[in-house]
Order: sequence, then C-alpha cells, then structure tokens
Amino acid sequence: MENGCHGFCRKCNCDHSLPVSPAREACLELMNLLRSEKRIDFSIPADLADPRYSTDYLYGSALGKMFGIMAAKIPGGGIRFFKSFSGQYNGAWEVPGWVGPVFNLTDFHLIHDSREREIKALGKEITELGQGAPGYGTLIRRRKRKSQELMKKIHELYRLNNFNFQEAGLADIFPRGQGIPTGTGDCCAPKLLQYAAVHDLVPVSIAEFYWGRENAAGTRQQGRFYPPCASRCYPILGFMLCGLQSEPDD
Repeated sequence: MENGCHGFCRKCNCDHSLPVSPAREACLELMNLLRSEKRIDFSIPADLADPRYSTDYLYGSALGKMFGIMAAKIPGGGIRFFKSFSGQYNGAWEVPGWVGPVFNLTDFHLIHDSREREIKALGKEITELGQGAPGYGTLIRRRKRKSQELMKKIHELYRLNNFNFQEAGLADIFPRGQGIPTGTGDCCAPKLLQYAAVHDLVPVSIAEFYWGRENAAGTRQQGRFYPPCASRCYPILGFMLCGLQSEPDD
C-alpha cells in the first residue's frame, strides 16, 4: 500500500498526515530522470557533472537510497516541487538542486570532524592492542563514551520546526526514556518538511520511493513507493506536520 507522510503528534494526541499526490506523479518523472541521466546533479550541464553524484553509487556496496518529493504552495500562489534524498549521497550532505539536511552543516562539522577522528584513532589503537591485552577494556569503554557524547551533541543540532511556528529538539519530541535512533531527521520527509517550515511553504503532498540496488532482505526494491520509516520518522513527523490542514488522498 502506498501510504503518505504521517506521524503521531503527542500534543494533539492524533496522527497528522499528507497525501501522496501530486508528489507521486512528480516522483515518476524523477525516476525517468535517474534512469536516463544516471546522475543526480541535473541542474549542472552534463560536461560539468560531478562523478560523485553518479547513480553508479546506488548499485554498489552502499546499496540504494530513498528519494522523496514534496509538492508545496509557495508564497504568492502556485505549486512547486522540491526533492530530497535520505542521509548523505556518497559522503555529501548537500547536492545542487536538492534540499539539504535539517541542521546547519558548518555547526555539524565543528562538532563532528575532530571528535570522529579521535574515535577512529581509538578504534585503530584497540585493533593494534588486541583483545585481552592490558588496557583493552579501558579503551573500549572510552571509545563507547566518546561515541555516545558525540551522538548527543549531533542530536542537539536538530531543531525541528512545524506549521504552528513551534520549534523542538529530538529529545523534546521522543517520549522520555526512549532512545533516539541513529539517522533520525535525515530521511526525506523530515528534510522536506523542515525546508517548508522555514521557507514559508505549505506542503500539500509528499511521496517517497527507493532507487538502486535492492537490500538484502528484499524489503526495498527499485521503483517502489514506501511510507516514511516507523522507527525514525513516525515519532517526529507528527510534530513537524502539526498546523497543516490536508485533504484525504483519493
């Protein structure tokens, strides 16, 4: 079943949702572009295209990726379509023509890069030391602590907005005591809704599909539409959709 974008809003104690059309039809056009162009930086002339953004990436060890399109009313009237991909594309958070992450990328690098190098250095030291060697357990615990501290700082960068002019962090939205899954806020729908909320757009539909190599479990297949994920998206989309009035999808 091709479900639309939806999530549970704790404040309203109900689900908020958006239909899939007309974004679904725009997704079909995007699939044709991916198939014919074999790259995602469509806004750049072919002779200037960056090889990092080739769709070959989607058929390698990284497997495929979710792509999404949002149809939204723009200030002054009319409908425009905006597109996003889940997470990073071949190591890039931002690609020309695509909606970027929900956080400030400069702030992310300030928090992430040096700490990630430190964590990787600890990993190398652990490997060289070998299990059972003196200090091995101490290094394991130190790496785990630093990884947890880094994840907490990264999660604090995610300040999500909704259409009641409210802002909240991930820890504010998830039920107290419930862990925040890795990658929360990086999927297509949260990126698109955040962009809409801070750019005075009114979303009318969102649709998402998978493109690239099928995953091992066979639960993601190229060209198929899927709803936002239950573990990472459902808890935050209710908050992010709050304040929108949508019509049922025929």
